[in-house]
Amino acid sequence: MTKLGGYAGRILNVDLSSGEISDEVLSEELLRRFIGGYGLGARLLYERMPAGADPLGPENILGLVTGPLTGTRALIGSRYCAVGKSPLTGGWGDASSGGAFGQTLKFAGYDAVFATGVSEKPAYLLVDGGEAELRPADELWGLSTAETEELLKARHGSDVKVASIGQGGERQALIAGIITDLGRAAARSGLGAVMGAKRLKAVVVRGDVRPNAADPERVTAMRQEFLPRFREEGTDAEIMRAYGTPGYTRALLEIGRTPIKNWKGSHPDDFAEAEAEAIDGPAVVAYETAKYACLGCPVACGGIVRWEYGGQEFVGHKPEYESLAALGSYCRISDLEAVMMLEEMCNWSGLDTISAGAAIAFAMECYEHGLLGEDELDGLTLEWGDGDSAIVLLERMIERRGLGDALADGVVRAADRIGKGSNAFASHAGGQELPAHDPRHTAGFGLLYEISPTPGRHTQGGVGAADLPPEKKALFGLDADDDDAPTAFARAYAALSAHTNVLSAAGLCTSGSMCMGPEHVPGFIAAVTGWDFDMAECLEVGERIQVVRHLFGLREGYNPLEARVAPRAMGHPPLETGPTAGVTIDMQAERAAYLEHMDWDPVTGMPSEARLASLGLS
Repeated sequence: MTKLGGYAGRILNVDLSSGEISDEVLSEELLRRFIGGYGLGARLLYERMPAGADPLGPENILGLVTGPLTGTRALIGSRYCAVGKSPLTGGWGDASSGGAFGQTLKFAGYDAVFATGVSEKPAYLLVDGGEAELRPADELWGLSTAETEELLKARHGSDVKVASIGQGGERQALIAGIITDLGRAAARSGLGAVMGAKRLKAVVVRGDVRPNAADPERVTAMRQEFLPRFREEGTDAEIMRAYGTPGYTRALLEIGRTPIKNWKGSHPDDFAEAEAEAIDGPAVVAYETAKYACLGCPVACGGIVRWEYGGQEFVGHKPEYESLAALGSYCRISDLEAVMMLEEMCNWSGLDTISAGAAIAFAMECYEHGLLGEDELDGLTLEWGDGDSAIVLLERMIERRGLGDALADGVVRAADRIGKGSNAFASHAGGQELPAHDPRHTAGFGLLYEISPTPGRHTQGGVGAADLPPEKKALFGLDADDDDAPTAFARAYAALSAHTNVLSAAGLCTSGSMCMGPEHVPGFIAAVTGWDFDMAECLEVGERIQVVRHLFGLREGYNPLEARVAPRAMGHPPLETGPTAGVTIDMQAERAAYLEHMDWDPVTGMPSEARLASLGLS
């Protein structure tokens, strides 16, 4: 294939069992139909993995995949996706991360790395200027992600970028993720456990060959068009620049969008105003010593913080909103230094902060109801708000010791181990712990958590469909006058989801995208690749990506139509106090309309042959 703008032009296939490494060139047709990221990953894994593969076995394929905008001059083109069969849900798995790893993989000459098999001994993959080799990692096994990155940079140079697992991934905790830049996480779906099962400790990349754009003048013009939006006052860009995502914490707690006390509490009765302030943006940035930005991002929402805990000083990444909620309000912990300690422990060990916080909150509620005995607790008390006890419990999760062994695999498996009705306290969808966006405040999250190929995820698109203003509908080619509520919702929901799929597959950041209009996604793709890529094609490709991920799950026995959000998160029973008191969510009409619009069977979830044919997937 002729090398396209934005793409490195090849992928790297690694067989960890045999040690064989090979390059592969993909067709332009395949790339245009699936873009990159989890779109390309889903297509290749669906074709190349046998049905029923053990997620922790040699047949599962772990991919680290960039998009055509990753590492280009397109604004906010900074991200890569990890992909594979999820050991947490048993279906499709993907997780996205920013930082410098994705761009550097592209600069090293590859759009993606796909690893299959299982290494006989711990190993790491070195990709240096277009050359790749496997190296032994015995001395790295057992180290934290920070220690691993430090050692590998000392060995190969400070300019390498590292994606690694910590003890969580090594011990195949099903809530483990992959860490880059000491604290940027591809956290969800349990893909760190897949990497650990393959005995692949790290992927190390170095390169300096940046991808070209097919139309650099158009890229420059688009940058000049969109950059002023990042400097406007009173916008998301202003909040993100000042505080990052922590800047939303207090406001979201006050309106009832942030869960409290394992989803059974409310603001301010169970998490007072002073507690909300204690984990809000201004409180967090008081600890900030430096700001940083991903390549190509004018916001610089990231930060480095310094704090003390237990008489020691620590330095780490500024916690994101999701971490502040899951490790904070979920557990009713308002001690910010304890929350930062918990987050950094997750970064070192490679555990997903959302799932870890949800697991700790689940254990606290089990303790409250007397479901945990001395054998499980070994002298530990788990009172709401006790940051010190949460830290001890997290240590046990990392070590897979006692109760921590069950919690390290998520709340569903922990409830199975504990029994005694504890499943009522497991806040999840399809086996994955819920993020910090409450359907009782924004009902669309309820459908999203159920219907997504990766359940329990807040970044999959669709939310906001019910309130899409006419001018936004026009951008997506929707009828602004459509007043049939369920049908209009379904069309808008499908369009927003499809758009988000392409945004993510292209390597763009969802947070930064809030600061621009939806037209930037097809616009930058067209300018960088040289394709005549418009919004209509964007939405078609986005649906194709949605469906192929969905088909992967169906093949593996995961049917999202059989998944349900934890009842309490949908208001069953409703909260008695707070801003969402009395709210019960029923999305059945919208769900039925979405299935009809997508032409999916309402029982099996299988898309019709006609719809598959229209997407080129039959």
